[in-house]
Amino acid sequence: MVQSKAWTLTKHFDGWPKKSDFTLKLETLPEPKDGEVLLEAVFLSVDPYMRPFSKIRMNEGDVMIGTQVAKVIQSNNPAFAVGSHVVGRCGWRTHTVCDATGLVPIMEEWPEDVSLSLALGAIGMPGLTALYGIEEILELKAGETLLVNAAAGAVGSVVGQIAKIKGCRVVGSAGSDAKVAFLRELGFDRTFNYKTVGSLEDALRTAAPEGYDCFFENVGGPFYSAALEQMNDFGRVAVCGGISLYNDTTAQTGPYPHMTMIVKQLKMEGFVQGRWEHKHPEDLKRLMRWMREGRLRCREHITEGFDNMPSAFIGMLQGENIGKALVKV
Repeated sequence: MVQSKAWTLTKHFDGWPKKSDFTLKLETLPEPKDGEVLLEAVFLSVDPYMRPFSKIRMNEGDVMIGTQVAKVIQSNNPAFAVGSHVVGRCGWRTHTVCDATGLVPIMEEWPEDVSLSLALGAIGMPGLTALYGIEEILELKAGETLLVNAAAGAVGSVVGQIAKIKGCRVVGSAGSDAKVAFLRELGFDRTFNYKTVGSLEDALRTAAPEGYDCFFENVGGPFYSAALEQMNDFGRVAVCGGISLYNDTTAQTGPYPHMTMIVKQLKMEGFVQGRWEHKHPEDLKRLMRWMREGRLRCREHITEGFDNMPSAFIGMLQGENIGKALVKV
């Protein structure tokens, strides 16, 4: 028998999540049965999607949803050797007994000098989200101008770098001067702090007087409305997130973009990276290759200690992180 810690959702969030919305519980896990493994969490991810999806997919009392890099410490499944590592949707747990469903082994070619934490970041779901948004949704072409908001986050920072690899001009916005400085380090062509500009419309226009061909949207709300007005005819918008909306107690309304979309003949599509799961193995290798070549830089914001999961999650939603937010057990 193994003792495991788990964070459960005490009550659904009302506005911004609070520490009192979570409860830390102890679980006694059974021995793995035939086909099952016992996993021990090494790194856990905290992501913006957890905020809206907790309401959609969870009941009060459930273990919080989430993905982790875990080590196999017992195995009754020949496909998963003791000592190997996997990425799994095990939630906020220190230990998990499960079958192989949904477990993804860390790629065999993973370099020894690269932290496994990146399998939850640039060489994982956020990196794939950036890649598919650019290639599958936007079909970004060399010479085009791309706008990305929340650009210093786990997804946005990779979006901008991939766009530069593809020969595009990239404008990124973020919510602090430190984040803007990070974007400049990554090679973004123009950057601005949306919290300190006098006019968001003027900042967008100044950054790209010729307009935007593509927009990788992570924020929603007033930023989204202002950006659409700066799009070029036949522009494309990849809708990845809407973090400005997640913690509202009253739903935001309008302005409504129908006439802008009609007149400019814009194309807009929402997406999640799981649509292209069949491509993940090869595209993860591509992301790893770019990183090893120095073309993709990865920054992480790591919180130490499983007991700090709620604090890390709340801090991420409040924009405390630059790059990928993680918890190290």
